[in-house]
Amino acid sequence: MKITRITLWHVPLTSHETYYMAEGKTCDTVDTVVLRLDTDAGLSGWGEVCPIPHYLPAYANGVLPAVQEMAAVLLGADPIGPEAVMDRLEAHLQGHRYAKSAIDIALWDLTAKAAQLPLYTLLGGRQMADMPLYHSITCIAPEEMARMAADAYAQGMRQFQAKLGADADWQADVARLSLMREAVGPGPLVYGDWNCGTDRLTATRVGRAVAHLDVMLEQPCATIGDCAAVRAATGLPMKQDETAHDTASLLKAHRLDCMDAVALKLSKFGGLSATRRARDLCLHLGARMCIEDTWGSDIATAASLHLAAATPARSILNTCDLSGYVGPRLDANAPVRHNGRIAPPRGVGLGVAPERDVLGEPVGVFA
Repeated sequence: MKITRITLWHVPLTSHETYYMAEGKTCDTVDTVVLRLDTDAGLSGWGEVCPIPHYLPAYANGVLPAVQEMAAVLLGADPIGPEAVMDRLEAHLQGHRYAKSAIDIALWDLTAKAAQLPLYTLLGGRQMADMPLYHSITCIAPEEMARMAADAYAQGMRQFQAKLGADADWQADVARLSLMREAVGPGPLVYGDWNCGTDRLTATRVGRAVAHLDVMLEQPCATIGDCAAVRAATGLPMKQDETAHDTASLLKAHRLDCMDAVALKLSKFGGLSATRRARDLCLHLGARMCIEDTWGSDIATAASLHLAAATPARSILNTCDLSGYVGPRLDANAPVRHNGRIAPPRGVGLGVAPERDVLGEPVGVFA
């Protein structure tokens, strides 16, 4: 089998709620990049990457020129065995992990389709029928965030991420976590996420003020060292996100004892191949994992769900139904949340395929 064509589309995804985060970061309408690899065997593989502003050194308009550069290696290549293809791409073009993520997902989709197997079978075998979800809540007035948490709780959600720091008011962040904990009661997981947007002192003040509430903190500061200092000062468990992107960062966070949980996002690591290796390292290190992606719709969600389903339940903190937060949906038949959980798609490969009228006209075709 040989790759004969590479096609890319840009699809604007609009959040159902505008996401307000620390340091003025927002997420409202963002372009996702959908990629298709066609082969001479009549099989096609789908990939997706959706870089959100201010999150990583990545942007949607950077995907097309990176793929154009890699097309010389991809066209004519045998897609079976994604890691070997990705190694050749890395030798040809170093870095640009976010652009490579969409390619890697499409290669895995093709490999699983050729084997006539669901993708999770190739990623370690299905270990979970469905996985717990978290519900992310935009940083607005504390009372409104508590109401949103209560609504999600009534729909079966039991894990809640509160965005913090949008108004640079540490006491408001204390109120956000306090009122959300009150709204969902004892038991559910509640954690506050600054997306690297605060400093050690502010995060420590918030953490100490809510330490009696059974909450977790997520990525308050931009460095692993500062996050470790906050964890030591507050005694609260810490989740790494933006600073977790390769083997070295995972090992450093573990060594500094500030990786009780970690977000493994496909586009940060460069696709399923690299994220699967990170998953296996975290199994060894004992960190609970959120397996997801930075943003996106049904393809990125499906890829994350397959990897999460192939991970031992004891090590899964949660996953995310990214496509449930945005519109339009790429595949109307893709999985949706049910009672706070979600299952991977059925069928071979990823088990999802975009509806052509949603994609619009391609932005790039290489053959």
